[in-house]
Amino acid sequence: MSDNYDVVVIGGGPGGYVAAIRAAQLGLKVACVEMRDKLGGTCLNVGCIPSKALLHASELYHEADFGMEKFGINTGKVSIDVKKLMTHKDGIVNDLTSGIAFLFKKNKIDYIEGKGTVAGPGKVDVALNDGKKQALETKNIIIATGSDVANLPGIEIDEKIVVSSTGALDLPKVPKHMVVIGGGVIGLELGSVWKRLGAEVTVVEFMDRITPEMDGEVSKTFARILKKQGFKFKLKSKVTAVKTTKTGATADVVPAAGGDVEKIKCDVVLVAVGRRPYTDGLGLAEAGVNMTDRGQVDIDDHFKTNIDGIYAIGDVVRGAMLAHKAEDEGVAVAEIIAGYAGHVNYDAIPGVIYTMPEVASVGKTEEQLKEANVAYNTGKFPFTANSRAKANSLTDGFVKILSSQESDKVLGAHIIGADAGNMIAELTLAIEKGITAEDIAYTCHAHPTETEAVKEAAMAADGLPIHM
Repeated sequence: MSDNYDVVVIGGGPGGYVAAIRAAQLGLKVACVEMRDKLGGTCLNVGCIPSKALLHASELYHEADFGMEKFGINTGKVSIDVKKLMTHKDGIVNDLTSGIAFLFKKNKIDYIEGKGTVAGPGKVDVALNDGKKQALETKNIIIATGSDVANLPGIEIDEKIVVSSTGALDLPKVPKHMVVIGGGVIGLELGSVWKRLGAEVTVVEFMDRITPEMDGEVSKTFARILKKQGFKFKLKSKVTAVKTTKTGATADVVPAAGGDVEKIKCDVVLVAVGRRPYTDGLGLAEAGVNMTDRGQVDIDDHFKTNIDGIYAIGDVVRGAMLAHKAEDEGVAVAEIIAGYAGHVNYDAIPGVIYTMPEVASVGKTEEQLKEANVAYNTGKFPFTANSRAKANSLTDGFVKILSSQESDKVLGAHIIGADAGNMIAELTLAIEKGITAEDIAYTCHAHPTETEAVKEAAMAADGLPIHM
């Protein structure tokens, strides 16, 4: 069986399905090959969406149990039904993946369930999930297969005692003690879920601070807040071995520089040391597609590989492994293929950690600006001085804006606070459009809102905050 297309997308995650929809909107005949039985990729099925469902639920539980009394709300004894919680999470995932399938039908995209392999320029072979095979012919191929869990040598993930992020989203009960290997986004978010539900959480991080790629001041403040919440951190340390039993595990922890072994007993070990590009078995090497030393697909500034008609986006290429970055690339590559000027501004890609408080950033950190010898101003405003944050009793954190001393344009912004993930959008737009700190300072912000802290930080960048 052979079908002809303008575009075949391999991968139905955020980058892939968005690329498929955009290409179809622009009048191209499109097929999307996805080996899961549901669209949405890791993000929708075992990543961004289910983790946020659990994070929100755990916040509600923690507030009901510990946080409402200060407002005069007495709840009595609060309990958690983990099975019902997981059913709620799975329902959200099913609704959203079904929504993407509807969008495919609406845009007349052929959804092909199976594993796609590049058989050469313009050719994709599909091993269908029903055991059959299908050969596709196409003018253009987009590789959007995302990423997979990275592991540590000698540590076997069984998704029961030693779990990846996938297993941590589906634990049958609250562990008494969870050891998290890795102090990055995934480990801290999922650690927060189970910490709020009652687990003791110990984070082992190889570097000298958590979230090491984050602005240093924000990272330091974030660690202090998490310690106050009960997190335990073992920095400049590594896990060299994990021994499991039927009921738990023992993690061998040693200093990164070498030293004595500390054995930590726990119920669950979460391996959260990052992700790796998923390029296995795609036929890329056989097709002559160049790869980087890091196992990524090598592309030019227009997402094109060295082979005509083959493009790549998302986690398999350079840049941050973020769903929204992949989505923007999906739109851009579809527009380029259709003859338009697709583009992504990588200086304006926000990143968010959905703990409580949230942590969000966009653009440059202070460390990056110093390293590049860029003269900048710093404007900072704490939520302790924000009226809405005071009223909500959510005063941890601050807004920090970094602006050019020469032009006053916003170069970077960093927020740690209860609604940081939403507030960063204004500052992302500022970087995207070359807006100055003064522009933000003279923009009226509704009162009382947490976003007034953004306005005040922009005013502080010029040394003129009102409420501090």
